[in-house]
Amino acid sequence: MAELVGDTVPELLRSYARVGGLNNRDAHNMPSKRAVGQICRELLQILFPGFHDDAAVHAGSLEELTANRLTDVIARLSDQVRKSVRIGNPHKPTGRTPPIIRKLCQVLPEVRELLRTDIEAAYQGDPATLHREEIILSYPFLEALAIQRLAHRLYHYGAPLVPRMMTEWAHGRTGIDIHPGASIGTHFFIDHGTGVVIGETCNLGNHVKIYHGVTLGARSFVKDGDGHVVKGGKRHPDVGDHVTIYPNSTILGGQTTIGAHSTIGANVFLMHSVPPHSLVVYEEKQLVIRDKSIRTPAATPDYAI
Repeated sequence: MAELVGDTVPELLRSYARVGGLNNRDAHNMPSKRAVGQICRELLQILFPGFHDDAAVHAGSLEELTANRLTDVIARLSDQVRKSVRIGNPHKPTGRTPPIIRKLCQVLPEVRELLRTDIEAAYQGDPATLHREEIILSYPFLEALAIQRLAHRLYHYGAPLVPRMMTEWAHGRTGIDIHPGASIGTHFFIDHGTGVVIGETCNLGNHVKIYHGVTLGARSFVKDGDGHVVKGGKRHPDVGDHVTIYPNSTILGGQTTIGAHSTIGANVFLMHSVPPHSLVVYEEKQLVIRDKSIRTPAATPDYAI
């Protein structure tokens, strides 16, 4: 075993030097995936006290508990944001971290109000749920959306890397992939949720409802003269107020807009805008229903086995 380790370590070190993988730039570490995951868990506890805890949270202890949790998450998040803003220049303090953290703390009540509208949209939009508490405890969309709404603020406050790490943490847990750059209005509901993708430059209005398997993605990527993908630019569609998008539909393109009060049927592939109050469906193919108890002669194959 010692011989195996002795032979392997030098090869690994050469690999690290050749293709990267060392989380150290002149003794400066990059953000930690494990730490960001723990931050997400603590933020959910702050947003939904009592719902992400093993023990009951009593009203009399809520002030002290919230202060302790907020103090802890500020310290953890500050450390990760500080590492992210120093990438490329590790020894020079930027002064960017404190205002980013301060702004995020100030909008926590606002984010909770937005999430309240999302819970209400789920309660009104899903006949399977009997209690709003059920939505907080068991609906994956709410966890993914809570993290995205916070990451969206960090993204716009100028925190690199960490917002994307947060939404990827939620993606791994829920199967819902919402880029932190996506702008989402009030009363948003993703029913079931698995396989949903919402791209960076999407703008979603209020009272939007989408189902599992929906993709709001890019149609194509602009390339420069050397064939490299040009970063930035509007690449993903916009969705108006009171739009419903049914399962497994794909809507692509930065110039694509779904007008308000429209309905996109299941399995639709769309790369152009539709006006408000539109119903977009594929014409149904002929459906055949046969009685399985009445057997018909099988066709004779034209080959031999």
